[in-house]
Amino acid sequence: MKISEIREKSENELKKDLIGLRNKKAKMRFDISAKQVKNHREARKVKKDIARILTVLKLSVSDKVSADKKIA
Repeated sequence: MKISEIREKSENELKKDLIGLRNKKAKMRFDISAKQVKNHREARKVKKDIARILTVLKLSVSDKVSADKKIA
């Protein structure tokens, strides 16, 4: 998932995607340990997607806080 795609989504959509990716990561971790997954790089992609979503969410929260400080 590209960062531009992530920035276009709403906060609720990002939270839903984050939950889904975290579940996928946990499942993949068990599958890798059981040697059921052939593509180990997929786990790395999921981990990076989670980090991208968390970064965008934190930036949006910090933007809201700084906007509130400017008003007050």
